[in-house]
Amino acid sequence: MAQDRNWVNEAVRRIDADFNRSADTHLLRLELPGAPGIPLYFKDESTHPTGSLKHRLARSLFLYALCNGWVGPGTTIVEASSGSTAVSEAYFARLLGLPFIAVVPKSTSPEKLAQIEFQGGKLHKVDKPGQIYSESRRLAQESGGHFMDQFTFAERVTDWRGNNNIADSIFEQMQGEEFAEPRWIVCGAGTGGTSATIGRYVRYRRFETRVCVVDPEYSVFYDFYHSGDCTLSHEKGSRVERIGRPRVEASFVPQVVDRMIKVPDAASYAALRYLERVLGRKVGGSTGTNLIGAAQVIAGMRGRGETGAVVTLICDPGERYLDSYFDDHWLADNGFDIRPDLAQLEQFHAKGEWQQP
Repeated sequence: MAQDRNWVNEAVRRIDADFNRSADTHLLRLELPGAPGIPLYFKDESTHPTGSLKHRLARSLFLYALCNGWVGPGTTIVEASSGSTAVSEAYFARLLGLPFIAVVPKSTSPEKLAQIEFQGGKLHKVDKPGQIYSESRRLAQESGGHFMDQFTFAERVTDWRGNNNIADSIFEQMQGEEFAEPRWIVCGAGTGGTSATIGRYVRYRRFETRVCVVDPEYSVFYDFYHSGDCTLSHEKGSRVERIGRPRVEASFVPQVVDRMIKVPDAASYAALRYLERVLGRKVGGSTGTNLIGAAQVIAGMRGRGETGAVVTLICDPGERYLDSYFDDHWLADNGFDIRPDLAQLEQFHAKGEWQQP
C-alpha cells in the first residue's frame, strides 16, 4: 500500500505541474459598435495543451479518481467519448503512464479518432452511439480498470468554491476591467459540468452574475430545464460537437442555471464566420452557439438600457472543423443556409439588435 501511495503522490504532482503550466487561459475582449457599455469577453479555452475546455474536466476527473483510490499503477482508464474529453483524458493517462481506451461509435470521423490516438489512446468501436456507456462499464470491469464516466461525475469533480476553476479564473481576470463582476456568463452544456461549476461559484461568492446555458438542436437539456422530465431523450445526436445531449445527463444541474436559450444549428455555424471576421481566428461550433446566446443576452440588456460585461467561452479551435462547419459544400450537402443568420449577426454587430424568429 505504501508503494501505491507513493505512486499516487507522484501522479498528483505531475497533474499539478501540468495545471501550473496551463491553467490561466486568455480572456479576449470584443467591442460591439451596436452595444456601447456592454463589452463581450471570450475565455479562450482552446489554448490548453489538448486544445479545448475539456482539458479542465479531464484533469479534475483524474484527480478525483486518484484521491478516491480508484486509480493506481497500471490501471486501465476507460471513457465513453469520441470527442474532446477522450483526447484530454488520453493526454493525462499518458502523462501518468496508464493505458487509455476510448469507447466510440463506429460512425466517429477519422479526424476525431486520430486526435485520440495522437495522445496515446486506444479505440474500442461500437455499432450504436447508445452502446458506449454499457460497453465502457464492461471493459473497465473485465480489465480491472476504471470507467471515468464523465457524464456522471463532471458536476462533482471540480472544486466549485475556487482553486482556479474556470469561474475563479474568469473573475480574477475581470478584476482590472470597468465591469469586474459580469452581468451574465454564457456557456453550453455537454456534461453540464461547466455550467454547474459557474452557477455554484457565483452563488458561493454572492455575485449578482447570472448564468445562461445555450442548447443546440437535437439536445434535450432545454426541454428538461423547462419541464423537469429527466426521462427525455432524442433519437438523433447534437450536430454541434462538445455540447448538447440526446438524453438528460446526471451532471446537468438546472437549479444553478438562470436562463436557457435554444440555438438553431445554422445560427451556430453562421456565428463561426462572423467570429472569424471580428476575432481574426477560427473557432469551433460550440463557440458559435455560445455567441448566439450572448448576442441575445446583450440585445436584451441594450433594450432595457442596462450596461455591464458579458462573458462566454471559446471552447476549441476551428481548425478541427475545416471539413465540416467551415466547408461551404458540407453546409450545402447537409441542408444549411447560413445567410439569414449572418445577416442577423451583422445587424446585431452594428445596432445591438436581435430579431427573434
